[in-house]
Amino acid sequence: MLVEFELIQKAQRGDSAAFNQVVTAYRRRILGTISRLIGRPEDVEDVAQEVFIRLYFSLEQLRTPEVFEPWLYRLTVNAAYDYLRKSRRRMEFRMSDLSEQQVMMADAAAGTRFQGEETEKRRVKDTVTGLLSSVSEEDRILLTLKEVEGLSLKELEKIYDVNENALKVRLFRARQRVLKNMKGVTGPSSGSAKSNKAE
Repeated sequence: MLVEFELIQKAQRGDSAAFNQVVTAYRRRILGTISRLIGRPEDVEDVAQEVFIRLYFSLEQLRTPEVFEPWLYRLTVNAAYDYLRKSRRRMEFRMSDLSEQQVMMADAAAGTRFQGEETEKRRVKDTVTGLLSSVSEEDRILLTLKEVEGLSLKELEKIYDVNENALKVRLFRARQRVLKNMKGVTGPSSGSAKSNKAE
């Protein structure tokens, strides 16, 4: 916990100064989490603002201060989901207005821009990001919270409201899907094609 339980309890009772202290204490952590979940630095502040607005209006619903951090993570994950859904709809709308030639030109321009910028570290980061972006938003957010944020299974239980065994199954399947995509990047063999078909 980054703050004392008493401070959260004061914020629950409507103490605005206490609430601001809670926000200040968790702001950097929430910004970092959102940045890794949505992958668009220019929108991180807006999503964080939404998280803290939701926190303000729902803080009184928190049952016990002890579960504050998992609860705050759940608010953050939900806000990130909402952002990603809205972004996908906006992108689909914009792409529907583009001709095939415009889409190809945009892809080519993006490729040219990144070609000269990447260092070895950037390439590794992009590979990981690409692998995670190739799976569902649910898988990507779960793996980010577990592997990047370092949350324990107990913390994830409280966020997802499922038991540890169910989480282990979700994590196993999410990792398998990432590994399958990784094999696809390196070039699928005939054997892997057969196993995919069998699945």
